[in-house]
Parts: sequence; structure tokens; C-alpha cells
Amino acid sequence: VTVLVVAVWQWIANHGYVSKVFLPGPDRAWAALVRDYGSGKLFTEVGETVLRMVIGWLAASVIGIALGAAIGISPFARTWIAPSLELIRPLPASAIAPVAIVFLGMTDNMILLLIAFGSVWPMLLTTIHGFSNVHPRLDEVARVLRFNKFERVYKIALPAAMPDIIAGLRLGLTIALILAVVGEMITVQGGLGSRILLAARAFRAPDIFAGVIMLGLVGLVTNIALTALERRMLRWQPAPAA
Repeated sequence: VTVLVVAVWQWIANHGYVSKVFLPGPDRAWAALVRDYGSGKLFTEVGETVLRMVIGWLAASVIGIALGAAIGISPFARTWIAPSLELIRPLPASAIAPVAIVFLGMTDNMILLLIAFGSVWPMLLTTIHGFSNVHPRLDEVARVLRFNKFERVYKIALPAAMPDIIAGLRLGLTIALILAVVGEMITVQGGLGSRILLAARAFRAPDIFAGVIMLGLVGLVTNIALTALERRMLRWQPAPAA
């Protein structure tokens, strides 16, 4: 399918159905990638975007999993705090960008705050769901084995919630990449987002598509890494029947 899409894209560009100012062929986008690869500029831009994405995602992961676990194991917190989270969750991360700029300026810290705010919600809500839906039989096992609160959380609730937590981590990482690009476009502090924005302003379509291709590759690589992590952390689960 990917090869077919690229072939159709090249065919459309070659026949001029869309102006090359707006739609260069994949050959020109590839040439732009090779040019920036040779100069070393591409690695710098990718590295800046990935670093911001990872730092913001890790911060959101720690906050989301810790807070989600605390709320998920407490019926009181689920009753009184969880509804408030549902009220805040629909707020777009881009909507807090002006507020973040007021306090932090056009800096890396503003981008990291934007990433953390937007990507924390999938992790937080899936963790709450995982911890609050532990099978009753597992609670009975914990009582029979006389587990204390910490042992119940660490040995029973956390493994049971792990599939939900990892699903939230994967969603959060996708959002983190998107918001890293958005933040770079707002602040123009380098990275693939700044590259795409500046290329668009200069009508350098090959550079725009080269940046988009690199974003797709970054997303693919990070998804493969998380899939490998998921298989390792959930290796205790039975394999699906053929």
C-alpha cells in the first residue's frame, strides 16, 4: 500500500495535476532529505524534536500513572476527583499555549509544559480505569494472602492495570510528538516543527514534505519501541489463540 501511495503521488506530481509549488514529487522530497542528511542539519532537527517529545512524555507518564493509581485505588477519589478530570480533559492543549507563553515565554519549558499537559490525559484516565477495574477474585486473593495496602497495589493492582497503562502510554506518546511539533511551530525554537513552518513561509515544498516524512519515521520507530516494551512487560499474559 505504501509503495502504491508513493507511486500515485509521483504520477500526480509528474503530470502536473497539482502545482509543484504545493505538491513536489517524492523524488524532490527525498532529495531534500539527502541534502540535509549530508549537512548534518537533519539529525539536529530530529534530535531536538525527539528530545522534547521524550522529556514531556516521561514527565506526563510519571504524573499520570502516579495520580491515576492514587485515584483508581480509592473509591472516595473516584467519586469526587475523577468527574473534575473529565471536565478539564477536553480542553485542547493548544488553548493553554497563550497562558504558558505569558508565564514561561517562548522557551523550551513552554513546549515541555504543552507536551506534558496534552499527553498526560490518556495515561491518567487509562491508569484510573485499570486500577479501578481489578477483578474481585484478585482482591480475594490479596485478602487470603494478608497483603497490606502496598503489597496489594504492587503485586495485584499494578499487574492487572498494566495493559491499560501501556495503552495510555502509546496514546500519550503519539500526542507528545504532535504537541512537540506544535510547540516548535509556535516558538520557532528549532526542530522539525520549526523546519516545516519556515519552509512553508518560504514556499519550499520539498522541505515541508521531507519534514513530514521524518515525523512519520519518528512515529514509526517510537511505536515499534513501545510494542517491544509492551511484549516484555506483558509477557505473563497468555498468547492469543490462533
